[in-house]
Amino acid sequence: MTRKFVLALLAGSIVLGAAACNTVKGAGRDIESVGRAGDEAIHGN
Repeated sequence: MTRKFVLALLAGSIVLGAAACNTVKGAGRDIESVGRAGDEAIHGN
């Protein structure tokens, strides 16, 4: 019983960790695209 609980907790942690990693990467890409768009607007490229 305890072993199943620990395995379920570990699996849940891995899934949440992977989801958080993708969220942070996506936020980083969004910030980069906003920066590029602002740079293009200022410099007229």
